[in-house]
Amino acid sequence: MTKNSICLRPRNALFILLFSFATLFSTAQDLAVVKYKGGGDWYGNPTSIPNLITYCNANINTKMKAKPDVVELGSTDIFQYPLLHLTGHGNVFFSDEDAENLRNYLLSGGFIHIDDNYGMAPYITKELKKVFPNQDLVELPKTHPIFSSAYDFPEGLPKIHEHDGKRAQAFGLFDKSRLIVLFTFESDLGDGWEDTEVHNDPAEVREKALKMGANIVKYAFEN
Repeated sequence: MTKNSICLRPRNALFILLFSFATLFSTAQDLAVVKYKGGGDWYGNPTSIPNLITYCNANINTKMKAKPDVVELGSTDIFQYPLLHLTGHGNVFFSDEDAENLRNYLLSGGFIHIDDNYGMAPYITKELKKVFPNQDLVELPKTHPIFSSAYDFPEGLPKIHEHDGKRAQAFGLFDKSRLIVLFTFESDLGDGWEDTEVHNDPAEVREKALKMGANIVKYAFEN
């Protein structure tokens, strides 16, 4: 095992586990946006998360602060949030330290939603292998609880933007039976959460996107 292995080193393991149990969920019900390396536009869709937060606070009784915090994956700050959101169009890169820290976070109760804003899939699937080398993303069935935690989506992930014209798919990684990584592909929920004038989506399309976003928030906060 090399010193850069993502497996827990004893001293780091003790610190991370003690830190995570002490701080996870300490920021009440808040989520954070992930700033990642690699040159991708982690800052894309600037109005989407604030709009999702407003919707959730009004409709599913969350009490999130209006402006989300920004965190880096290598920081212990991520342990303060039950939900992380990562989006963008291009390259994503996780250092060994990022991968180890994210793995520890997820296995101690955290959740990350990765929303492909278009073009992210080949990069994020590769980087997730650094986090869980022995797991592959698997498509979630339409019956998974995340599609009915607040609002019912009997057909699974809604299609918001066309992109390549493929069907919308939701993929996941699990810790035992608990979903800990959600990757939404060919849906682009984040575009649907943006201010109306950004993409001029019809009201019913934005409503579908926001309802599915609320499902993700509720699932992450309660599981």
